[in-house]
Amino acid sequence: MLTESPNFRRGAFIAALVSFAVAFALWNIPQLGFLMYPFRLFVTFVHESGHGLAAILTGGRLEGFLVNADGSGLARTVGGSLAVILPAGYIGAACFGAGLFYLTNTVQHTRVIAVVLGVLLLIVTLLYTGIFSLAGVVGIIGGLLLIALGWRGPRWLNLLVLNVLALLTALHSILDLIFLINNTSASAMGVRNDAAAFSAAITPLVPPVLWAVLWAAIALVVVGLAFYFSIVHPLVKRE
Repeated sequence: MLTESPNFRRGAFIAALVSFAVAFALWNIPQLGFLMYPFRLFVTFVHESGHGLAAILTGGRLEGFLVNADGSGLARTVGGSLAVILPAGYIGAACFGAGLFYLTNTVQHTRVIAVVLGVLLLIVTLLYTGIFSLAGVVGIIGGLLLIALGWRGPRWLNLLVLNVLALLTALHSILDLIFLINNTSASAMGVRNDAAAFSAAITPLVPPVLWAVLWAAIALVVVGLAFYFSIVHPLVKRE
């Protein structure tokens, strides 16, 4: 449930600040680069899950998805609306990070959030990936770690880990879109990027770069709103 407990609000604010510092360090200290790799794979897992969820919600189905060692991925969908499915990877990852950040900093039972997220990861993994594939490894290990964190970890550690996971997922999605703006012809394993595929399939007269810019703007707004309503607004309201 939502809470305005001063102790929780103070703890959430401190955890958010520490999480920003951790995320900044992971991103900018080369010696810590190896720690970013699991997060990169997790973001791809979320990205491809976003495509799949969009397919399901628009009447199609997700047959499965892959996460590659270089951080790229591929979702195999059938049916549904391409106009929704194609942008749902980047925007979905941004919404996931923003939503997780908001919930972590406004809902008192953060340990429950970790357990529920872990269970969801395991369900998605078992339904849509091969358990011995890289996507399966990411989902199973990530899911089990989150369940263990929520089950046995103290609240402060849950706050820290969930905030870092949320921030890195949201920031990765935004930076991926910024990269896409400058590299709209980029492809992975012979598959066009989402913006190029969207332009070709939905709006042949609109260049991919415009869609990449629009998606990046949406992602920035979503993340900004999550930060405002979970951190800034409660503090201003208290004053």
